[in-house]
Amino acid sequence: MTTNTNNLEGKVAFITGGNRGIGLETARELGKLGATVVIGARDSKKGQAAAEALRSEGIQAESLLFDVTSAEDRQGAYDYFNKNHGKLDILINNAGVQKEVEHLQPMNNTSTVSSAVLRETFDANFFSLIEATQLLLPLIRLSSSGRIVNLSSVLGSLTVHGNPESQIFNVKLLAYDSSKTALNAFTVHLAHELRDTAIKVNSVHPGWVKTEIGGQYAEMDVNDGSKTSVKLATLSNDGPTGKFYFLDDELPW
Repeated sequence: MTTNTNNLEGKVAFITGGNRGIGLETARELGKLGATVVIGARDSKKGQAAAEALRSEGIQAESLLFDVTSAEDRQGAYDYFNKNHGKLDILINNAGVQKEVEHLQPMNNTSTVSSAVLRETFDANFFSLIEATQLLLPLIRLSSSGRIVNLSSVLGSLTVHGNPESQIFNVKLLAYDSSKTALNAFTVHLAHELRDTAIKVNSVHPGWVKTEIGGQYAEMDVNDGSKTSVKLATLSNDGPTGKFYFLDDELPW
């Protein structure tokens, strides 16, 4: 996988859920490469604090009130980038929810997960994410090298879930896992539609990262967890599209 990480000067990146965890570290790394990073956060004060912290490191950082499930915030994001930047080069669909357990662990809740949890999870991880991406796509089309990175999970891989030898075989969270499977389908379909453009669309498995979703038993820190997102956000023009990656390894759907 070849990347263009030498200079992102003039590039604008929007990282949803970017005020903490993997999102914040992704913003930091893209900012270090010269991009102007815009942090989308549900809490405006936390978003502003994160952007201020990045600016103290010499990074060009801005913040934007953004709850992916809010139609008003989605429109506000379009208006913000259209007015202030006139384009969007990199969209990191990082925001997401996991409502079933506090810490990932061997379990299967298929027979008991509530319809409310299913709907809330799909709203944030799939339906609203698609609406946001569709709304921002005209601005991404104005970029000379648009990149859309969808934060998925290996838990969304049906192939891996079906393999009794896989590490995740006994970790089955129906709402979360199936929302990521659906997100992967969106990646494949959007990449195909945009295959003759300069825009590349890929899914990311960040790894099992020590975040609120990853839980206390996770193995990776946020710095390592951001690496795949940064790689796919900085792909060279001959890089892949419509794929699912963890670092340099392509994962099965």
